[in-house]
Amino acid sequence: MIQFPQLALRRRLGQLTCMSRSALKLRSWPLTILYYLLPFAVLKPLVTVGWRPTSRVALYKSVPTRLLSRAWGRLNQVELPTWLRKPVYSLYIWTFGVNMKEAAVEDLHQYRNLSEFFRRKLKPQVRPVCDSHSVISPSDGKILHFGRVKNCVVEQVKGVTYSLESFLGPQTWTENQLQKSSFQDQLVTQEGNELYHCVIYLAPGDYHCFHSPTDWNVHHRRHFPGSLMSVNPGVARWIKELFCYNERVVLTGGWKHGFFSLTAVGATNVGSIQIYFDRDLQTNRPRYNKGSYNDLSYVTNNTQDGIVMRKGDQLGEFNLGSTIVLIFEAPKDFNFNLKPGQKIHFGEAVGSL
Repeated sequence: MIQFPQLALRRRLGQLTCMSRSALKLRSWPLTILYYLLPFAVLKPLVTVGWRPTSRVALYKSVPTRLLSRAWGRLNQVELPTWLRKPVYSLYIWTFGVNMKEAAVEDLHQYRNLSEFFRRKLKPQVRPVCDSHSVISPSDGKILHFGRVKNCVVEQVKGVTYSLESFLGPQTWTENQLQKSSFQDQLVTQEGNELYHCVIYLAPGDYHCFHSPTDWNVHHRRHFPGSLMSVNPGVARWIKELFCYNERVVLTGGWKHGFFSLTAVGATNVGSIQIYFDRDLQTNRPRYNKGSYNDLSYVTNNTQDGIVMRKGDQLGEFNLGSTIVLIFEAPKDFNFNLKPGQKIHFGEAVGSL
């Protein structure tokens, strides 16, 4: 093992601690990366004299994911030569297991760029909408977690939680706010009801559009600019409150049993989240204030009911895989028709009374 002079190391570390925080972070980055890449024994002498590497989580959070996602979004818009389309798309299909037999357009040469391929439409008959259940899956994906909301926290994956209020933001979208004990209780409008949630992860190979999961009225939109970290289940187990850090669009309103919300959570390389009936929404912009959000009410003098959605109606799309979170109010006898980790398709049953 390489022998380091410990006295000299201690002096150098003392000089580092006198630096500004930004300069210290910059100077310690190379050592931190080496620490995680090289065998532990190589940098063990630095640890013994007091140096501590930046945590993996902090290291990952410092990656400019928004800038990378915007660059990826622009790359997706570049028109590919006709001869290059089939090899590029075939590699993507093979890597992520895309079923092109379900696509409305199966001919790969018809997709001018990657963006068009990611946002491909499906044949209508391949995703029938379940009529016997009141809530259906709004998208293709994998069920990460579902169940009742307890103690104002929601699980993004098993055992890893985030704050309900941090995720949805303060309850300002309705005028009738009763003085209730908790944020969770404020969302429940009908006596005897409970609050439920369901988290669906869309992988890069999944159908990227999402639809209305039930018959409901959308009253309000809240857009949280934020990070664009990966929402892969492995990362979701790693970073607590990941969904609260990431950019997201929260749609809130009501259905026959009370409060209902659908949140589209952005992720790395998701250049945009699009809501079809909201042309003013712009996501992944270059500048934003951390912790800020933008509100828009769909209830006006001309549209007292907000945006009326029917089960299965087209609602929006991602430019690459991401996550959909449903949080809604329902009677205590509401039952989920799901299993953790199962693959689900748009139109299939989520649950019913």
